[in-house]
Formats: sequence, structure tokens, C-alpha cells
Amino acid sequence: MKSPIPTVDIIIEYAEGIVLIERKNPPHGWAIPGGFVDYGESLEKAAIREAKEETSLDVKLLLQLKTYSDPKRDPRHQTIATTFIAVGQGTLRANDDAVNAVVVREGDLPKNLVFDHAEMLRDYFFFKKTGKLPRYAD
Repeated sequence: MKSPIPTVDIIIEYAEGIVLIERKNPPHGWAIPGGFVDYGESLEKAAIREAKEETSLDVKLLLQLKTYSDPKRDPRHQTIATTFIAVGQGTLRANDDAVNAVVVREGDLPKNLVFDHAEMLRDYFFFKKTGKLPRYAD
């Protein structure tokens, strides 16, 4: 029996914006830093590790925003992504699966966001403006 693969995504608040990476591997485009959870690893440890690997930043996790589980969210295979909000410290530098790392604000988001990261960012900005977690669609 096949099961979905757990992943984490980390919305990193840094330098008065949030960090996005340009992906080295398909699907190409801009993404929230993140990746696969290793066997024996907690979601929180995976988020901290993936943030460091892709952005070179040390992060402090603030809260878990939401879990995204649409079976079509990743064109490669079925994944379940748990998204965290974190604060980044250090010098931003693309690394590992990232060819570029930038800081953006809500009005400057690129059009070619991969996966369901546009939805994640809408939920994040909603939370930042209202203090309320996003509701699930009916």
C-alpha cells in the first residue's frame, strides 16, 4: 500500500519580508523553503534542517500554520505538507536544492510559485493581518 510522503515548508520572516527560494530541481520556479521529513525525524526538526540547508539561515519556529494535503499539490507524488512560520537569523545564501534565495513582501510575490505555495502564502498573510488561522474550505 502506498502512503503520502510527509514534507515541511517554512515561511521564514527575515529582513522585513519573507524568504523564497528558486528551485534547482523540477518543478522549477519559486518556493517556500522546505522538503522531505527524514525517517525518525520530527516535523519541527525537519523544518529547522531544511531551512538551514536551503537558505543558510538559523530559524526559530514560531508556530505551525496549517497542513496542506490536496493529493495533487505535488506533481511528482502525493505529499502532505505541514507549514511553519519562523524567524530567520544569519546571512541569507542559497544552498542545497536552491539556486537563488530572496526576500519578498506580499505585493512582490513572483507569479511562478510552485506546488500550492501561493495558497500557503495567502493563508500566511491572512494570519498576519487578522491574527486568525485560515479556515478550511467547505
